[in-house]
Amino acid sequence: MIPVSRTAILLKDALNYRAARQDMIASNIANADTPNYKPRDIRFEEALIAKKAAILKSNTHQLKMARTDAHHLQPKEESAQTKATLYFRDGHMARNDGNSVDIDVETTEMSKNSIMYNAIVSAAKKDSMIFKSVIEASQKVN
Repeated sequence: MIPVSRTAILLKDALNYRAARQDMIASNIANADTPNYKPRDIRFEEALIAKKAAILKSNTHQLKMARTDAHHLQPKEESAQTKATLYFRDGHMARNDGNSVDIDVETTEMSKNSIMYNAIVSAAKKDSMIFKSVIEASQKVN
């Protein structure tokens, strides 16, 4: 598939990450009664930021550190993380069976993820509408 625009590539990846996160949250809810189960989550925002910078040739989300003196330390180069990170969610009290799934947290995260997924779908529709309107306008010229 040839992407219509550079943003279409980012939107596709964002949808894939959101779908993966939805599956992971659903898995946490399904294992709410599994002994010693620790809830998992996925962090992908950094990966999308790095991909955006590579695709759009911009890195506007970062400020450069000013060096006003030659004796100042050089800033460390940030590593561009291009993959999503899987991690265990901490901070919840484990029950007697060692399971630390909190249904309230999981359903809240699932709702937030669904809203973000729907927002990305709307953005993808609007992105494609731009090209559709150009095609329709060019057909009227003939």
